[in-house]
Amino acid sequence: MLNPQRSLSELPKMSAASQVERAVLEEEFNWLLKEEVHAVLKQLQDVLKEASRRFSMPTPGLESQLKQENFILGSSTMDQVKGVLTLQGEALTQADINLKVAKSSQVLHFQFREDKLWKLQQIQDARNHVNQALGLLGSRDESYHFKTGAEVNKLMDAVMLQLTRARNRLTTPASMTLPELATSGLMKMFTPPMPGDVMVNFYINLSKLCLTVYQLHVLPPNTTKNYRPAGSSVLHNPGAMFELNNNRFEVSHVHKVECVVPWLNDTLVFFTISLQLCQQLKDKISVFSSFWNYRPF
Repeated sequence: MLNPQRSLSELPKMSAASQVERAVLEEEFNWLLKEEVHAVLKQLQDVLKEASRRFSMPTPGLESQLKQENFILGSSTMDQVKGVLTLQGEALTQADINLKVAKSSQVLHFQFREDKLWKLQQIQDARNHVNQALGLLGSRDESYHFKTGAEVNKLMDAVMLQLTRARNRLTTPASMTLPELATSGLMKMFTPPMPGDVMVNFYINLSKLCLTVYQLHVLPPNTTKNYRPAGSSVLHNPGAMFELNNNRFEVSHVHKVECVVPWLNDTLVFFTISLQLCQQLKDKISVFSSFWNYRPF
């Protein structure tokens, strides 16, 4: 039975080999905190600055910094909707859309008003999260000395949270109800104005810029028996119903067209690389902490 009064000198001594091993590990860990952590932070900053640069809006007088890119929407199998979108960073600066009406084969043409541009909230939010991550990284310059692994892990967790949120904004479009779509500012962007039986929505899905066009028809006033208002969704299907200004509508046709935006794909790759760098640094710290469970790594 262990005697609690037993002196420390009577306890087994650490072997000389163990002491040497611990000293070597201590030295390696200090080098990690002093040198390698800052090398990783610098690498992360370089990658995320590239991501942030692709998101940026042009500043006045420096419009050429961020080129306008035209993207053709449409598909070989479906010609009901065709269009050309002009994207500059986070802003759609022009949209030119042709819609072939299902019943009459009449072609409707809409484009953004000259005085309007549409900021894509997903890109804005993703950019803001990237900039917050850069702010966290910039708060620890090269002269800063990390004292524990826990301190590094805390910073990495905070950076990874911002990067995960940035990635999720691009991979997960916002759900919207049909009345929200019908009353959104986007519907006031076009000339000629959109007719009351057409709605549009733009969103990002991974590296794609998507346009969805909804054609509607008004339900008779006495339609109550089978009326079921649709909830919130990224993409509503034909048959979805909603009420607006005392009128009930049903979606009769849905047309979705999209195009790949290469720099969005680059940005998602940057996020993946950055998250891997953060995790690799955390893994290295956990290797050391497994040797010294008594220390607050």
